[in-house]
Amino acid sequence: MDGEISASGLTDLLDSDADVEIVDIRRPAAFDHGHIPGSRNLPFGRLVDRVDELDGDADRIVTVCPHGESSVQAARLIASYEGIEETPVVSLADGLEGWDGPIENGE
Repeated sequence: MDGEISASGLTDLLDSDADVEIVDIRRPAAFDHGHIPGSRNLPFGRLVDRVDELDGDADRIVTVCPHGESSVQAARLIASYEGIEETPVVSLADGLEGWDGPIENGE
């Protein structure tokens, strides 16, 4: 894991058109209720089984959870996965609670 990124840092990355893969680790119902646009839902409980779905060629992978705690563990897990080790993996500090950008509902 390469640390954390602030909400404003993530906004800057998204505004710069960087190839950022956002991984929301909440349960599907919570994800459908609202998530950062363009994010992918890989629930933490299924992450080990689905981590191979991630694009190791992205400029950065950002993990997201409600408060920025579980996403730290998810970022560590993803960063240890073969094929991802060259891609920076960070957790969104303060999670969705600290996110002040747009929220998308539904899938």
